[in-house]
Amino acid sequence: MQIISIINYKGGVGKTTVTSNIAAELAYRGARVLLLDMDAQASLTFSFVTPDFWSDELEKNKTIKNYFDKISQSEPTIPLSELVIRPQNVNSFLQNHRRSGLIDLIPSHLGLINVDLELATLLGGANMSQTKSKYIKVHGKLRQDVQQFAHSNYDIVLIDCPPNFNIVTKNALIASNQILIPAKADYLSTLGIDYLHRSVNQLINEFNEFNKYASLDNNILETNPRFLGVVFTMIQIYRNAPIASQQQFISQTQRLQIPIFENYFRENKSIFSGAPENGIPVILNSYSTGTHIDVVNEIKYLVDEFITKSGI
Repeated sequence: MQIISIINYKGGVGKTTVTSNIAAELAYRGARVLLLDMDAQASLTFSFVTPDFWSDELEKNKTIKNYFDKISQSEPTIPLSELVIRPQNVNSFLQNHRRSGLIDLIPSHLGLINVDLELATLLGGANMSQTKSKYIKVHGKLRQDVQQFAHSNYDIVLIDCPPNFNIVTKNALIASNQILIPAKADYLSTLGIDYLHRSVNQLINEFNEFNKYASLDNNILETNPRFLGVVFTMIQIYRNAPIASQQQFISQTQRLQIPIFENYFRENKSIFSGAPENGIPVILNSYSTGTHIDVVNEIKYLVDEFITKSGI
């Protein structure tokens, strides 16, 4: 089973679009997919459930915020199984098409942005041993729980991370086997990729070093997620290739020695912007126009590449 974090420091790069469509296509092909929305904007959550449903049924006690609240209060965490929902529209679609795959979701919460400050108060200690111990507990708890819960229930876990490097994000990265970076082919979106790469490596080294010396349960193993690659989004096509200005930034990113996906998500606001309202990602919809069909086919090719690279 693979646990993959999807992250970019820059918001608005299509991170949720990438996550939801990969998940939907994998489920259509028979995979059991768990989505974990850890972005306070909750865009992934609202791609599968309506805001009214979230407010009425999920907000109080059915989001990842409830899990982190327990950590910040130094109380036993809620079992992740109690936070999982099965979005109706997309799973009904899969069942109606006689597909064996499924999509489950642990929703996010708009108040998750405040959790980081609460978790930060738990760090520190009277001596270095206590400091390291608290660091591992605060940053590594999700890793233990998601691996234990998901191992026998799912084929893959996709974690939609916030566009920052706070404690919640670090929990996701430490919990992961692999990391996927969606990016627009422009200056601001690609600017932070190298910095993200270095920040993740520093986090992993720090966690493993603290883990090595902290007086903790030996069941906590080292973490070592690998970079799966960069997926470019919102690509504008001219003569069956990205336009020259975008190709420039794709080429610059290739020089960072981070893998680059050959396939991409092309720009098409008309179909991508409307998909969340129906709770069914673009990849599962049927379209009659040639351009829209091309978009769907390109996502399928990307998922083929994703499967090969990730080893699921």
